Amino acid sequence: MTIYLDNAATSFPKPEVVYRAVNDTLQKYGSSPGRGGHKMSMQTDRIIFETRERIAAFFNIPLSSNVIFTFNVTMGINLALKGFLKSGDHVITSSMEHNAVMRPLRRLEKDGISKTVVRCSADGFLNPQDIEKEIQPNTKLIVIIHASNVVGTILPIRDVGEIARRKGIVFLVDAAQSAGLIPIDVQHDNIDLLACTGHKSLFGPQGTGFLYIREGRDLKPLIEGGTGSNSESDEMPSFMPDKFQAGTLNTPGIAGLGAGIEFIENEGLKKIRDKELSLVTRIVDGLKEIKGVKLYGPSNPVDRVSVVSFNIEGKDPAEVGNILNERYDMMSRVGLHCSPNAHKTIGTFPGGTVRVSVGYFNTQDDIDKLIEAIRDIAQ
Repeated sequence: MTIYLDNAATSFPKPEVVYRAVNDTLQKYGSSPGRGGHKMSMQTDRIIFETRERIAAFFNIPLSSNVIFTFNVTMGINLALKGFLKSGDHVITSSMEHNAVMRPLRRLEKDGISKTVVRCSADGFLNPQDIEKEIQPNTKLIVIIHASNVVGTILPIRDVGEIARRKGIVFLVDAAQSAGLIPIDVQHDNIDLLACTGHKSLFGPQGTGFLYIREGRDLKPLIEGGTGSNSESDEMPSFMPDKFQAGTLNTPGIAGLGAGIEFIENEGLKKIRDKELSLVTRIVDGLKEIKGVKLYGPSNPVDRVSVVSFNIEGKDPAEVGNILNERYDMMSRVGLHCSPNAHKTIGTFPGGTVRVSVGYFNTQDDIDKLIEAIRDIAQ
């Protein structure tokens, strides 16, 4: 029986309500939202609206119209960075960032934007005071990942958000690994821009995500095109969310995302977090006992999301991942996980690590079989 331990990439399986929402939208409401006055188009419009409202409530967003649907967190981050930063601006980020942040920033350096990368500890922890020390007169933005996709370390977004607000700097959070697992409150956490993907802990399908833009923050659209509104003009609408949403939205995916968030609300965020934390603790405790296994990230599982990275002495991570796949039918992920700077921080560049990431539908038996497999491979 296949054991899926790659939930940090995409959660699997999804709750049944997600599959049903996607399928119902495809089969019953196949029309484009906002592109007609007939009942099918109005129904898809309603699906979009209800999901946007659900997202706003879940993250304590005051105005649901400030939620912009994207195809993934990467698109949201690109919209935030390229839509906000201008030549001469300075941005601060951390050494644990995904390439979804680092590559756009590298591109923007060619346009006269400078950056400072604050180094985190070898366990992936960020000291907020290290962020504050790097603030310059032209610092316009601070962007950090909420939880590392490599070692799972949870970064202190509320403390950083307080610094940003006090200094009058815009704060962008990459919540790819935390949304749906760790509570996020855009108001209490002082978040100006929140980028989320739908296909991880929010249980939505791939090709879904959103960017929250705080009221009053001025961004340039990343793309222009048809919106179904103000069609008499060849300029993009100036109002939210149409200003940033050109083209036909992924309505079946958004329906699934809404169903995923509803599932979380019904189950309870704490219940989901507690179960995944118990499984991660079981992995960490089990792997600690195996000779030749080196663990990375926080020693206390409470300080991480449901991600564990490790290596086996004398074995290439790719070899270990292949054995888990071929011999034990276990799905993991190996390598640099699109986060080379994070691996440089924890000392695993360029070889990378083996990463296992549990989800809500994993079991203790899955974890026990993983530990036994790693013990066999190590020996």
